[in-house]
Formats: sequence, structure tokens, C-alpha cells
Amino acid sequence: MSSTFLQINPTDNLLVALQDLKKGAIIKHAGNEITLQDDIAAKHKFTTEAIPKDGNAYMYGVLVGHASQDIPKGGLIHTFNLHHASQDFVGKQKEYTWSSPDVSKFQNRTFNGYHRADGQVGTQNYWLVIPLVFCENRNIELLKNAFIQGLGFQKNDSVTNQVITLRKQFEAGEKLQLGDSSSDAFISKSPLFPNVDGIKFLTHESGCGENKDDSMNLCALLAGYCVNPNVGGITILSLGCQHSQIEVFKQKLSEKDPNFSKPIHFFEQQQDEGSGVEKILNEVVLKTFEGLIEINKLSRKPAPLSALRLGVKCGGSDGFSGISANPAIGHTADLLVGLGGTVMIAEFPELCGVEQELQNRSVTAEVANNFGLMMREYAKRAAAVGAGFDMNPSPGNIKDGLITDAIKSAGAAKKAGSSPIVDALGYGQYATKIGLNLVCTPGNDVLATTGMAGAGATIQLFTTGLGTPTGNPISPMVKLSTNTRLAEKLPEIIDIDCGPIIRGEKSVEEMGEEVLEYIIQLASGEITTKAMDLGQDDFMFWRRGVSL
Repeated sequence: MSSTFLQINPTDNLLVALQDLKKGAIIKHAGNEITLQDDIAAKHKFTTEAIPKDGNAYMYGVLVGHASQDIPKGGLIHTFNLHHASQDFVGKQKEYTWSSPDVSKFQNRTFNGYHRADGQVGTQNYWLVIPLVFCENRNIELLKNAFIQGLGFQKNDSVTNQVITLRKQFEAGEKLQLGDSSSDAFISKSPLFPNVDGIKFLTHESGCGENKDDSMNLCALLAGYCVNPNVGGITILSLGCQHSQIEVFKQKLSEKDPNFSKPIHFFEQQQDEGSGVEKILNEVVLKTFEGLIEINKLSRKPAPLSALRLGVKCGGSDGFSGISANPAIGHTADLLVGLGGTVMIAEFPELCGVEQELQNRSVTAEVANNFGLMMREYAKRAAAVGAGFDMNPSPGNIKDGLITDAIKSAGAAKKAGSSPIVDALGYGQYATKIGLNLVCTPGNDVLATTGMAGAGATIQLFTTGLGTPTGNPISPMVKLSTNTRLAEKLPEIIDIDCGPIIRGEKSVEEMGEEVLEYIIQLASGEITTKAMDLGQDDFMFWRRGVSL
């Protein structure tokens, strides 16, 4: 890697600036002398050759755009001269041979997790409280306040402490001034239940008043959360009249695990005649407290790394995402697959342009075709509302060098490493096959991470170049910065800095191994992530239909 620029694939006619480059600078690359025609900001791209109008731009070895005007050799590519284009995909065209990376360093390693009756192993031991319909959100919030405060699962955060400081100053007639703020974790275990990693409360805006399919899919997703081995037991609240009926939920749960044996308690508000909300909530409190006592009897025990279930995601991406953090966790993913583990990659709009490669990597034509069908159906739905994958890059993405969706997608796909694809799953389906799984979700950070937790991810790796605080209630989120500047600017949300790759201080492989070492500690309960410490419990259901 040059200290000033990078060619990702030998066939690319775009180079990535690794630092700010000035107009007129001469770049020498592979015998080619390039005079820059524009100032090129770090993370942005410039051409190795002149590209005529309607000509093709290539990056990561794939088509990433068509020139909307003539682009000179050494010219900056941007939205004014390049628009999205990607190659078509036609199903599995060839067999795929994969050589696993050397995993001898990790072959006999273990993590200390929670062994479930179905054979899965959790990295956490949570009690989960969920509503089947949005009508129960207020009751969920009441229960959350009661349990979190009553059992000491969190202490005051720095913002609350500042308000308390100002209140005391005002009461004493003193001058108002902010005190020292602390960034220490305010989410913690309850001293009463040392083997319970937390009690988690979900809220959402679905379950009724919508396309009935959405309510059914909600039940499927929530059932996946219950089957996820990070969950030890569940309390479920239902109103009674909604589409997402308890019986529908039970059916979806049985489809995922016919022998489901975790403690689970159902409460339906409209069916308890004469009892009133207060009496129902008292019963919920009692049964949930008894459940906490029960799952606190569990303890962590050694498990092979093959029991890990890893989700990979990127958000707030920048021009370095596909160069540093994404390929680093792609190597982590390959290591885990080589060890017999399970990996999931989501956000289908950010696989646009690499579909053919992924279809060729599929273990069967059926898996390849299922993936292709979901991609085309997703694109069709987007077109029906006047949108398209080409609209996926955000203003922040574009500002930092991700000019077309294909450029963004080709870099995003690096998170999946290079292992064969064993399955392509719809939203709400549970991953049951060992190896790399594709999980159909939007690119939206929370919709995607919510979907992977519902597919059974017990840890998620989330790369970011611009910074995002996204977390998940049951699947710990590890944040990896693509560049050191971000890690220094927002240390409260970044767990691992992949900037050394950009500086040439570490290889992608070295970084990937470091990430796996971090995962082992996290899975064993030895460390927590920044998102966990902040209580960043984001949950959002993907509603695809209309509200009625």
C-alpha cells in the first residue's frame, strides 16, 4: 500500500487517495504517470485513465459506475460526473473453491458461555420482556423503570448527573455551572443476580393496524429473539385484539424450535376480566422476578469457538470502510467459518453490484437463486415507491468518497470475507446452517442489526467511518472505526480502531485476528462494549406494507 494512494484490484481504473492530494501532483503507479486534474480529498477516488462519457468505472474489480461526462485521466470522480451502474447477475455460473485461512492459533481456544438446552451457546444471559403490539409499550416502559431502578441494573448517566448538579445549585441559590462529567458505564449487572447480564425491554410500533403480513413477520422476528441463545427467559405482553396474536407467535416459535424449553410467560390484558392493569402488572413483576431467580442459577462454561454466531454490519461508512475495517472483520469472519462457526451479513441494498460474485460463492444453485430472487424483489419494491438502490448512499457517505451505491456495496461486501455462502434468509428467518449466511435486511443500521439478532447472532461487529451509536438489546455490538481520527474524536462509541491498516502499521489479517481475540473476551463476559455500557438497546422492526 502506498502512503498516498491505493489500487484495490489490479483491474480497477480508480485509485483511492489515502491523504489529501493537490491538483497538479504527479502520481506514479505501475508505470503509469498520472497528473491530478483536481484536488483529491482523502478517501476520494481519481482515474488512472481517461473515461469517456458513458464509459465504465471499476473498483474492487467490479463495475461501480458509468461516466455522465468525459472524465480526464487523473480526474476526481464525484456525483457530477459518475452515476451508479452495476453488472447484472444470472445465478450460479461456476463452482467455488475456498481455502480457509490458517486457524491453528485458535483451533483449541474456547469461550465461557451459557449452554442452552437446544445445543446453542449464548455469550450473554438476558431476560427479555417484549410486547406483541405497540399498545403495550407504556406497560413495557413502566416495567423497565421498575426493574432497572429496583434491581440496580444501571446507575445515573453523566447527563442525569449534570441535571442533578444544576438542580442542587438552583435550590441553593448558587450560580449555575456544569460539573465534571463522567463517561463511565452506567449499565451494569444487578448485585442480586450476578449470573444475569441484564433484563431487556423491547418496544416497537407494529402488531396491528398494518398489512397483516407485517404482523405475522413481527411474530417471526420476536420468536427469533426468544430462540437466540443470549436470551435465558421471556415475558410477553399482549393486548388481545391485535393481528399479532399469542397463538400466531407460539406457532412461529414452534417452527424455529419445536422443543422450546426456556421459561416464558404470557400476559393478555383484555382476557383478564376485572383484574385491571395494575393487577396484571403485579403478576408480570412476580413471574419475571421468579424467572430472574431461575436463570441466575446458570453459569458460564467453556464452549468451542464454533459455537459463536457472528453478525457483520457497517454504517456511517466512509471511503476507508472497504479498505480497513470491512476487510479486517471479513478476515475475522473467515477465521470463524474456518473454525466451524456461523456468520451472517445483512443489508441487501449494500450488496448491489456484487450479486454475481456472491451467487458464484453459493454452495448450491438453489441458494444462489434464492438470493437473486430476494435482491430482485427488494429492488422491485423500492422502484414501486419511486426509490432504488442507487439512492442508498447518504450525504455523509458521498461527502467521504462513496459516490455510487456500487462503490459503497463493493466495499461493504468485504465484511463477508471469502468463505462459501451456505444460505440466503428472508427477514425473520433463523440461521440454522454453519458457515456464512446472507440475511435480507435494509441497509438501515437498526433494521439490519435487529434482523441479525433475530436470525440468532450472539455478537455483532459494526464498522463505521463517520460514527454511529447503534446497539442491540440482546446481541452485543462491537464498534470498529475505519480511521484513527474517528476513534480519537468519538472514543465513547468506538471499541476497536482499524486505522493502523490505513497507515500501513498492521495488515488486514493481523487486525482480523485481534478482532477475534476481542470477541473471545466479550463472549466470555470478561469485557463489555461501549454500546453495552451506554445502554444502546436499539430495536426496529422492518415494516414493508402500508398502515391500515
